[in-house]
Amino acid sequence: MFRTIRWLALGVVAIGVITGLGRSSMADDAAASKDIVDTAVDAGQFKTLVAALKAADLVDTLKGAGPFTVFAPTDDAFAKLPPGTVDDLLKPENKEKLVSILTYHVVSGKVMSKDLAGMSTVKTLNGKDLTVIAQDNKVMVGSATVVKADIQASNGVIHVIDTVLLP
Repeated sequence: MFRTIRWLALGVVAIGVITGLGRSSMADDAAASKDIVDTAVDAGQFKTLVAALKAADLVDTLKGAGPFTVFAPTDDAFAKLPPGTVDDLLKPENKEKLVSILTYHVVSGKVMSKDLAGMSTVKTLNGKDLTVIAQDNKVMVGSATVVKADIQASNGVIHVIDTVLLP
């Protein structure tokens, strides 16, 4: 009798793993099925970032296979820039500068927070290094604090930051 119950229990666990019931949540699965851009759009707090990605013609890149790690400034982070800065950056004549700033927020590969904590720098897509400091249960990249980490996307990961990084 005990052996039958044990085999039934193992069978239930195996079915759960095979069908995905062993995953942490359906929300994680849904988010991970969307690319970085769609995940950012759905979050609702990255409207300025998405507008900038469109103006810089980087949407298709961040919808690509990747994987990418994006340090995503929130709308509040963009609001901390001097007045008129965002409007100026979104002008077609400033596209090169905007691309440089945005690619300074992107790293090739999927770098999770546990990996980030062991690094002192990361190489960004614009070719410059970004300093990483991890201490007191806080991770900083450049002058920005990571306020939410490890948001999974189908082509990488997003770390939400509180400041726009300037190369």
